Amino acid sequence: MKPVVQISLDLTDIDEALETASMALRAGVDWLEAGTPLILAEGLHGVRKLREAFPGVPIVADLKTMDGGYLEAEMMAKAGATHVVVMARAHAETIKCVVKAGHDFGVKVMGDNMVCPDMIAGARWLEDLGCDYIIHHIGYDERRGIAAQGLHMPNPLDQLREVVQAVRVPVQAVGGLTLEQAIRCPEYGAPLVVLGAPLTIDADAFKTANGNLEDSLRLICGAIHAYGDVAVGQ
Repeated sequence: MKPVVQISLDLTDIDEALETASMALRAGVDWLEAGTPLILAEGLHGVRKLREAFPGVPIVADLKTMDGGYLEAEMMAKAGATHVVVMARAHAETIKCVVKAGHDFGVKVMGDNMVCPDMIAGARWLEDLGCDYIIHHIGYDERRGIAAQGLHMPNPLDQLREVVQAVRVPVQAVGGLTLEQAIRCPEYGAPLVVLGAPLTIDADAFKTANGNLEDSLRLICGAIHAYGDVAVGQ
């Protein structure tokens, strides 16, 4: 599978999200993510606006679904999302409902293993229930809380190889990666690379980061795409 670069629009204003998305696509980003803050702030309206502005671009709706799985996935699919996110800590029936909605409405399901006691088992379980992709995820609050205690901050790369080896579907690593770590994800067998806080979004204010972001993104995308095909499901 060729590497995919996804930008997480963890913003709270749709106009800023549209501007950031346009810039990111010019720089070579492949997928757009309607981040959870954007969905909370703008809802279905925000996803519709992204779809209207970028008709041919995959859009991930980071719903973090925990219940009401079929309806949430259906609503986002009809608004224009191509991918939806369900949490491994949801009930198995919820995950099954999201997967069924995915089949019914033509969207892919991304299963997120955040806060699973066993992240590898959580990834495998999500795949067994029918998820098309795995998100190996260390949460925002978890990272910051542990770091504030002066302890080693967990990183998705810590177990990324094991997660990749445990499943046959593509894997994405999320959660506090440095720029260098994000670019290296394909080396670990994870072809879906997310760029978001703190790489492209101000992690405290949830606004677009300062600086010449477009030039930086262009270099990042070039480095990631240069990996070529990444073996999946080995």
